[in-house]
Amino acid sequence: MSTENKLDVLIHCDAFKGEYTTGWTSSGASKSDKKVVGLTLFDLRRLGKVDRLSMVGVNGSKFPAIREHLDLKIGQVYKGMDTSFAAFPEEGKTDPEAYKTAINHLKPGDAAIIFTPDNTHYDIASYAIERGIHVLVTKPAVQTLDHHNALIAAARKHNVVCFVEHHKRFDPVYSDAKARAQSLGEFNFFNAWMSQPKSQLETFRAWAGRDSDISYYLSSHHIDICCWFLQGKAVPTRVVASAATGIATGEPYNCVPQTEDTITLLVDWQSLTSPTHRGTAVYTASWTAPQNSGVHTAQHFYYMAEKGEINVNQAHRGYDLTVDETGKTWYNPFYMKYSPSETGHFDGQRGYGYISIEKFIDAARSVNAGLSQPADYDKHGLPTIANTVLTTAILHAGRISLDEKRPVGIELSEDKWSLK
Repeated sequence: MSTENKLDVLIHCDAFKGEYTTGWTSSGASKSDKKVVGLTLFDLRRLGKVDRLSMVGVNGSKFPAIREHLDLKIGQVYKGMDTSFAAFPEEGKTDPEAYKTAINHLKPGDAAIIFTPDNTHYDIASYAIERGIHVLVTKPAVQTLDHHNALIAAARKHNVVCFVEHHKRFDPVYSDAKARAQSLGEFNFFNAWMSQPKSQLETFRAWAGRDSDISYYLSSHHIDICCWFLQGKAVPTRVVASAATGIATGEPYNCVPQTEDTITLLVDWQSLTSPTHRGTAVYTASWTAPQNSGVHTAQHFYYMAEKGEINVNQAHRGYDLTVDETGKTWYNPFYMKYSPSETGHFDGQRGYGYISIEKFIDAARSVNAGLSQPADYDKHGLPTIANTVLTTAILHAGRISLDEKRPVGIELSEDKWSLK
């Protein structure tokens, strides 16, 4: 594909997902191995796939610090890396709807990448899609099944690519496990654990328990993986949720009273090929794990089927580093390799964090060039808005189950998923 077919890309970010987009949070520079989105797009611009970049938030006064941070951590680390971007709103201004002004500066066929609080995804994505903009939205796509169904319909109506940034699908371990699972027969049991240290409650205090919960934030990863494994083989039918509390709402975190520490979803699955085969899945996520455990995100899953089982522990890849001052740390260069190449250039193009964004950019460019249609990407294992609807159905059902203290059913009627 010609490098003349470049996209202008708008990155929607704020303190909530700034850790992932720029490596900058409301508390300053993040200590985690993030800063993925900005770094990837700066490199894709260097490689000729992206043209103009812009960023939008709510408070323009944060951009000078972000520019300085990006220059220090990216511009001065990698050879030939331009970290410039246009900013919305302007410095010194605060505007909760600055995303509309920023999107209006794009043209149909450009792209918007949304890494904002979960409860804002739908409004921003809808506004962009309705103007012919391709959209990549971080997980969870949205918080309600109705909104997810609406985005599916809008993307089809306006003929744009809409992906959800479920980067786990591009992890070579997960994708290989998915392929091998297909030969293991009927699904029986899935168990997933994902946690982050209590320091995340300080980073996310402004929204934790108020605008979203730990299940949406973390369990969305493995719920999507399970849905991906079982696509065309089984469907979820019922969700029951349970939660632990008491840490996030106490000292020194002082999150709002309704904040859960750990959330578990128990999900029933029904085989599509055998009425006698039913499976069960347990998805647990927590942001009250111990500090200084050596990994920012502990994560593993167990898959058992009729003819075999799969165990994956992604947090420990057999690669660790021990330093006198900080102790032992497990690194995951499969996700993103931050060390420069021998020539001094960025060298992380093979990481699945990078690939998940590049796949979206490539799909948008292909559609713009007339080489494909957005619907083509629904036919494969890519995390399109259509292919991720059951992930939202399970998450939304879990939230209702917690709030209303009851099981919640999931059903398909007239080609549309709904909760009961």
